[in-house]
Amino acid sequence: MKLKSLVAGATIASSVLLLAACGNKSAKNLADKQEINWSEKAELPTMDLSLGTDEISFTTLNNTNEGLVRLGKDNKVEPGVAKKTEVSKDGKTYTFQLRKDAKWSNGDDVTAQDFVYSWQRTNDPKTGAQYSYLFSGVKNADKIQAKKAPVSSLGIKADGKYKLTVQLEKPIPYFKLLLGFPSFFPQDKKVVDKFGSKYGTAAKYQVYNGPFELKGWTGTNLKWSLEKNKNYWDKKAVKLDKINDQVVKDPQTGLNQFQSKQLDETLLVGNQVKNLKTNKSFVLRKQARNAYLEYNQKKVKELKNLKIRQAISYAINRKQLTKNVLADGSSEPKGFVTAGLAKNPKTGVDFAQDAYTKEGVTYDLDKAKELWKEGLKESGKKNIELNLLVDDADNNKRTSEFLQGALEKLPGLKINIETVPYKTRLARSVKGQFDLVVTLWGADFSDPISDVGLLTSGNTFNNGHWSNKEYDKLIDKANNADANSLENRWNDMANAQKISMKDQAVAPLYDGTVPQLMNKNIKGLVYNTAGIPYNFKEAYVAK
Repeated sequence: MKLKSLVAGATIASSVLLLAACGNKSAKNLADKQEINWSEKAELPTMDLSLGTDEISFTTLNNTNEGLVRLGKDNKVEPGVAKKTEVSKDGKTYTFQLRKDAKWSNGDDVTAQDFVYSWQRTNDPKTGAQYSYLFSGVKNADKIQAKKAPVSSLGIKADGKYKLTVQLEKPIPYFKLLLGFPSFFPQDKKVVDKFGSKYGTAAKYQVYNGPFELKGWTGTNLKWSLEKNKNYWDKKAVKLDKINDQVVKDPQTGLNQFQSKQLDETLLVGNQVKNLKTNKSFVLRKQARNAYLEYNQKKVKELKNLKIRQAISYAINRKQLTKNVLADGSSEPKGFVTAGLAKNPKTGVDFAQDAYTKEGVTYDLDKAKELWKEGLKESGKKNIELNLLVDDADNNKRTSEFLQGALEKLPGLKINIETVPYKTRLARSVKGQFDLVVTLWGADFSDPISDVGLLTSGNTFNNGHWSNKEYDKLIDKANNADANSLENRWNDMANAQKISMKDQAVAPLYDGTVPQLMNKNIKGLVYNTAGIPYNFKEAYVAK
């Protein structure tokens, strides 16, 4: 979910942190035991890369698999399964020569056909891949997803086992970076066919071509591990033998386990951040990740009323939420796109500032009550009861309780909190089984289109079904007519965000951070603010 690029020339502000210089990783600098204990805030939803949508799934997929390229420090494009890449002068034809020593963990060769099959499977409407929209611009991808062209017409072709050609409909400046995203990785058809509906639902129902193999995940348990993949072509660069992963939903439990050396990393919240920010193991990471409230306009007719949506947003004191409730370094949002994601190619001004409008993110309880009263009257209602869906991560529970208290200040509004496991929240959001839902989104690459594109009509991540024709036109212009005009494209996206905030498509809540404690002996771990956050390929434990 997050890459870094010069998208159509945009100057990128996304920071990438190499936690420690790799340095001399000779045997004398390595600890005898190359094993770390890592925590996750929620369960692992899937290992089917066509169906993955979340940070935990994509991080695990990225460390157990590999695409044509791999993204390393500063999201630099590094060699992956492709050992050579040629791009035509018009930027629309990519030819890849694949390495012959790339293997799956079951011993199968990784071939060009594995990429053809994977891309076709993800774009096939029958698969139901939410991330298929990232393939827009690959020849016939949009038509295939709209069921107007056969899957076989997708612009990807295998010429023998080790030559692959990709045909685009238009130049995509950040295309190589997309190739490092899990949705573009290969899949072993033999394995998909063998396991059928079980494919990717447990560690044993998947194969891996990356630095690590997933072990011990049953699909529902809270502990699993990543173990060094002996069949990985670049296994000499992999120093860690094992990463023990476990879900820790209670921050105090995580802190206790870190302090007793049962964990090498743990997330912090609230007062923990305040109390431990001077600790030598403390790290505060920036994140191109926003939290927002989605209104289900398809299910709840009252939420189609603009004044009701605006009233709900105006009733939220985001300063109080970030400073007093979360208290973890999260910041008030200026809009849907997080601050620091990208800068204006002409002026250097941050997109969040360029696209800022007070509507959509301002706190004004008096105005909220006024709009609420008018909205109720227009809807023919005196009272409204809404269910607020959240997952059971600690921060989300804090957020939901704060929202309940804030929104019930609107006369006649009752909020019922529904707390469910992370995996369940994702599934219910997609199915539209909510009234209001707290959603978190991390940019897939460092360009505003990764965020603003979500709110177009019919986008698979537009769970609230907000729709605005002018907004859709601006995003279409940014992707097509103005794609090669840096200034016009930027303005299209900025104006689109202003529309979405004035029409209260969603209610942004906060821009996130990652406060954590981490063992200082872990070196070589790459962290990215946009795209896949953690890359363990060259991480190691120092003496």
